[in-house]
Amino acid sequence: MPKILTASRSHDVALQGAILLYGQGPGQFSYGTAHRIELDAAGRPVLGAGVPLNRSAVIHAVREVAAHALPKGEFLTPNVLSISANAVTWWCPAAKRRVFFKCKELGERTAIVSHPALVFQASQSGFSVFALEVDERPEPDSTLFEPPYFNTWNRGKICIGSAQVPKQIDVASISGWEEGFFNSAFTHPNHGDKRVEYERGVFAFWKDMLDGQFPDFPKQVLVPMKLKLGDLIAGKMEN
Repeated sequence: MPKILTASRSHDVALQGAILLYGQGPGQFSYGTAHRIELDAAGRPVLGAGVPLNRSAVIHAVREVAAHALPKGEFLTPNVLSISANAVTWWCPAAKRRVFFKCKELGERTAIVSHPALVFQASQSGFSVFALEVDERPEPDSTLFEPPYFNTWNRGKICIGSAQVPKQIDVASISGWEEGFFNSAFTHPNHGDKRVEYERGVFAFWKDMLDGQFPDFPKQVLVPMKLKLGDLIAGKMEN
């Protein structure tokens, strides 16, 4: 019996074939077979009989996949800092934005507050945010600061949770990533490094922010990281 395969389909692509590679150990391939995908009586895709894989078939498959996997040309808006096959990095100027909180210490609250300039990165390894001390487009040697937010881990990693974020990592999806972050409720400060330098702690800081005690974001609370923007773009994330 052929093995039933799971597949996700969209309006323009469907599972068409599969290549199985054989070898004596992980990463060692000495033989391969190509298989057509067939549909069973219930309309589910199944692996059909295979034929030996030859050189021309391998080259054809690799070329076809590579052609569709390459990043497509995109118009780069001024907020974009870097785009690669694996990540998009951009920045947001300082601004007033609404925040939502839902936690025991602060209750369920929302308010429009000041935010520092921010750097976001959406990549295949996750979603990250960092703060900037200066409200201007950062350079590669610009120091990144801890994000002063709940729901973040060390190294700027965002705990997405139930937030609705795009599946695509491209320039056209930047607004969707931002909305997923700002429209989600902050529920708890994650374990890890200090996010803000505030005498009475992070809960007191955000209570004061929600109460309107800071007309502008108090940059003195930002905690610098041992990380430059150029390192982030190059994937050099120090521990």
